[in-house]
Amino acid sequence: MLRRFLLALPTALGSGLAASAPALTVCTFGDSILDCGHYNPQGVQPGQLLVRNDDALFPDFRGQDLQARHGGRLQHRAVDGATVDGLQRQLQGVRPVAGPAVAMLTVGGNDLLRGLAADTGAGMRAFERTLQEFVRALPVRPLLVGTVYDPTFGDDSRNFLGVEARIARANHERVNRILAEVATREGALADLHAHFLHGDASWFTHTIEPSLRGASEVRRVFLPLVLGRA
Repeated sequence: MLRRFLLALPTALGSGLAASAPALTVCTFGDSILDCGHYNPQGVQPGQLLVRNDDALFPDFRGQDLQARHGGRLQHRAVDGATVDGLQRQLQGVRPVAGPAVAMLTVGGNDLLRGLAADTGAGMRAFERTLQEFVRALPVRPLLVGTVYDPTFGDDSRNFLGVEARIARANHERVNRILAEVATREGALADLHAHFLHGDASWFTHTIEPSLRGASEVRRVFLPLVLGRA
């Protein structure tokens, strides 16, 4: 009896330590890539799927969420339509998080749509400078940065920007390089651009916004980075 108790003790202690581990706080910043709930009837956001998967909608992700680890909570700050200039407003009221936390950021798509796709240099420098100001003020680390995806799947015949595709694609690449540099310094890169090139039209709605499937695919890219912190 005593021997069985002693053999079971390490397992019991280990289970207790796992159960008492603190939950991870996920803070989302940026644009509609993370604030896309109003683009699907279920109101699903990538951040909430990371915290707790909807097993009825996405059974393949059952058990692949923070709830299956030590729990998680979401601080959702991302705003549909946001550009890099709006990131500082999303920081209002944000304080350092007690316990483990991770910040997620998607930005740059609306900047490209609103003129950066045709930029000749000054706009890109301003984008990078404003992004760095946000990062310096952000009190949460690590920072997981998503690249800007391409809803045309690399097909120039689908160009909807009114800017020559060659120029627009070069600026798209510049934005993603800036985002990747920030990710390397501050945390990790979630390469949405690479992943979405292998998707299809069902991943999008309103031409550029993540659909319900798209919201899950955004979650898919961030998932290993977030679970790796839990």
